[in-house]
Amino acid sequence: MSKEEKQAFLSTLFCLLLLIAGKTAELMNFPYYPILFVGAIISGGWKQTSEGLQELWQERTLNVDLLMALAAIGACLIGNWFEGAMLTFIFCLSGALEEYATNKSTKEITALMNLSPTKAVRISESGEQVEVDVSELQVDDLVFVAKGSAVPIDGILLDHSTSIDEAAISGESVPVEKEPKDDVFGGTINTGNAFKMQVTKTSDQTLFAQIIKLVEHAQSEQSETASFIEKIENVYVKVVLVAVPLMILLTHFVIGWSFEESFYRGMVLLVVASPCALVASATPATLSAISNGAKKGVLFKSGKELERLADLKAIAFDKTGTLTRGKPRVTDYKQLVEDPMIPKMLVSMEAYSTHPLALAILQFFHEEERFTDLRVEEKAGTGLETVYGGHTWKLGKHAYQEGDAKEIMIDHLRANGKTVIFLSKDDQLVAIVGLIDLPKTGTEDVIRYFKEQNIHTTMLTGDNEGSAAFVAEATGIDDYHANCLPAEKTEFIQQQKDQYGVNAMVGDGINDAPALATAAIGVAMGQGTDVAMDVSDIVLIKNDLEKLAYSHCLAKKLKRVVKQNIAFSLSVIALLIISNFTQFLSLPLGVIGHEGSTILVIFNGLRLLLPLKEVVSSDRAQNCGDCPLYQSSQQH
Repeated sequence: MSKEEKQAFLSTLFCLLLLIAGKTAELMNFPYYPILFVGAIISGGWKQTSEGLQELWQERTLNVDLLMALAAIGACLIGNWFEGAMLTFIFCLSGALEEYATNKSTKEITALMNLSPTKAVRISESGEQVEVDVSELQVDDLVFVAKGSAVPIDGILLDHSTSIDEAAISGESVPVEKEPKDDVFGGTINTGNAFKMQVTKTSDQTLFAQIIKLVEHAQSEQSETASFIEKIENVYVKVVLVAVPLMILLTHFVIGWSFEESFYRGMVLLVVASPCALVASATPATLSAISNGAKKGVLFKSGKELERLADLKAIAFDKTGTLTRGKPRVTDYKQLVEDPMIPKMLVSMEAYSTHPLALAILQFFHEEERFTDLRVEEKAGTGLETVYGGHTWKLGKHAYQEGDAKEIMIDHLRANGKTVIFLSKDDQLVAIVGLIDLPKTGTEDVIRYFKEQNIHTTMLTGDNEGSAAFVAEATGIDDYHANCLPAEKTEFIQQQKDQYGVNAMVGDGINDAPALATAAIGVAMGQGTDVAMDVSDIVLIKNDLEKLAYSHCLAKKLKRVVKQNIAFSLSVIALLIISNFTQFLSLPLGVIGHEGSTILVIFNGLRLLLPLKEVVSSDRAQNCGDCPLYQSSQQH
C-alpha cells in the first residue's frame, strides 16, 4: 500500500469512527456531540479541502473539493451535523477508492521496478568475475549470468544455447529458447544453462527501462474525455456557486418558502449538483485499462491513444516481421555461372547485413567459407556493393536489370510469393536466391477480427508484387501495396488518414518510422527498432498482433464504460436536483445519492482491471466487451 493510499484509508477510517461516536453521543443526549461530528469532518475532509484551496490560490480554478467543503459547512450551519459529517465520510471514501484505482494501475510499474536487477557479474579483461552495479555496465562489457539468475541488462548471448523466462516483459509463461547471437533482455530470468553475454545497451536504454518510462508516461497523460471534463469542471463549479444563492433568494422571496427551508434546499443543491461522479467518470477507468494492457504486454503512451483506438476505421500493416514471421527461409538457389567464388561472395556480403533475408541466406550457406577482407557498402533501399579482385559485386535489387534472359524464371519465383535476391558480377547476373516468409500463426484471425469490426485492412511492403500477393491472400487482407519505399508508405498513410480520420500503422523497422509518426495511431512491434518505438503511440512488447486485437477490444470497452459513467452521473444529478425542487429530497438522501453514484462510477471503471471476457467464437467479435481472439490464441 502506497503512502497516499494508506493516508486516504486512515482518514476515511477515523472519519467513520468519529461519525459513529458522534451519532452515539447524539442519541445519548450528550450536549457536546457536535464536536465529534466536526472532528469527523476535519479528519475526512482536510486533504481534499487543502488541495482545493491550493488549486484556487495557485491556479485560480475551482473544483468539487471546495463544493463539498462548503456543503459540509452549510449543513452544520443549519444544525445538520450528522449529515455534514456523513457527506464528508462518503466523499472521503470515494476519494480513497479513486486513490486505490490510481495506485492499482501504478502497481504494474512497481512490480517491474522490483524485478529490475541492480547487480551484475562483470567479466574483466583478465577473466576475473566482479560484482558491480548494473548502472556501471557499459556497451561491449562481458557479463556472466548464472542459472536461475536475472539477466541484468540487454545484450547478446555469446557462448551456448539456454532458455529464458521473459514473462516480465512479454507476459508469456513459456521460457524462450535462445541461441548464440540472440538478444537477451534485462529483467528476464535465465532458466537454462549459465552463459556469457555482451552488453548492447546501458541500463537506462534497456527494453525494461523503456517499458517503465512508457507506462509512467501513459498514466500521467489524461485521455481526451478526462481532459475535457477537467476543463469544464471549473466552469461547472462556478455555475453551482452562483445557482445556490440564487435558489435560496428566489424560493424565499418569489415562491414564498421559509428562509430556513430555502437555505436547507440550497445546501442540498450544493451537494447534489456537485459533479463528483462526472469528474470520476474517465480517469479511474482509463488508468485501469492502461494497467490491463500493460499486464498483457501492450504499452499505451497515453490514455488519448487508447481512447482513440476505439474509433479506428482503417489499419495498415508492414509485412515482414509484422504480418509474417520475419524469418524467411531459402527455397531456391540458382547459380547462373560456373564460378566457385559466387557462393563465397554471396555469404561474405550478406554477413555485413542484419536483414532477416540475409540471416536466412547465411543459415542456408552456413558451411560455406567467407572472405574476411571485404569492404562492403550498403546502398539504402537497394542492397550491398563491394569491389573484390578487380570486379564489382552487387547484391540486392540493383544487381538485376529488367529484360534479363532469366526473367521468366524470376517471374515464376515471384508469382509463387517468393522474394528474389540477385547477385551480379560486373553487372552480369550470376546467382538468384528465392526465399519465402510465411505469415505468423494467428495473423489470419487478427485480420478477420478487424474486418468484422468494419475496419479497412491494408498491407504495405517494400517486397515484390508476388510476395505481397501471396501474404495478402494467405491472411485475407483487404488491400495491399507492393514495392513501397518509406516515402510512399508515408504518403499512403496520410491519404488514408484524410479519408478515414482515425487510422493506424503497424510496423517495426526504421523504414516504417515516418509512416508510424504520420498515422493517427502508430503501433510498433516491441522487437523492432528503437526509432519505431520512439515515434509510435502503442508498443506491442512481443511481435504478437493478437495483442493488438485485444487492445482494440479493451479500447471499445473503455469507451463504453466512460459513456455509461457520464450518462449515469448526469442522470443522477438531474434526478436529485428535480427531487430537491419538489421538496422531496432530504439532505441525507442527497448525500447518499450523490456520493453513492460517485462510488458506483469508480467501481465501474475498476472493472477494466479484469481481463476481458474470453469467447472462442470469432463471430462474436462485435461484442467488444469480449475478445474472441485472445481466447483463440490461448486455445492454440
